[in-house]
Amino acid sequence: MTRLFALALTFLTIVVPVHAVEIGDDGLHKQPWFSLTFRDVAEDIEEANAAGKRLAYVFEQRGCIYCREMHETLLSDPEVADYIRENFMVVQFNMFGDEEVTDLDGEVLTERTAARKWGYVFTPTIVFLPDDVSEDSVSQAAVATMPGAFGKWTFLNMFRWVNEKGYESDEHFQTYHARIINEMRAEGRLEGEE
Repeated sequence: MTRLFALALTFLTIVVPVHAVEIGDDGLHKQPWFSLTFRDVAEDIEEANAAGKRLAYVFEQRGCIYCREMHETLLSDPEVADYIRENFMVVQFNMFGDEEVTDLDGEVLTERTAARKWGYVFTPTIVFLPDDVSEDSVSQAAVATMPGAFGKWTFLNMFRWVNEKGYESDEHFQTYHARIINEMRAEGRLEGEE
């Protein structure tokens, strides 16, 4: 009986995630530091600016294994979460949701029709908005988009690149990311993951 108990305990240790994350009534994983807004993009940009932060929208869907991985692995990593919390206002969207959204061009949509209009088909998709309000649609105004889940350093470096306004320079994100990884290797700070 003791051996069976030990085997069951080992199985649970392997199967149950170490960083379980709360799931909301909408079926999406939640971070306590995500911002709740009226999803008026122009107002969200102004609110982020007033807080000295950048605005990022994250599109997710119920049952998305990659969204779960992003929450349980990336957003539960203190280095990643602390950087994002300090520098970004993050607003969560349900790719198939019915909450009202007001695009920069003034069109009122639902989360679902916004995702379709803006061309976002993968979850998670993180959309980084500019500092300035324009009359362009979000898909035209976005300074960068990260479709899908990536490893820690790619994920974190995209947030850093946007925060440093790398999109305004000649250094493409992939070049920036490679440079940061090489610097970390040279300093002995890279733990084998990229």
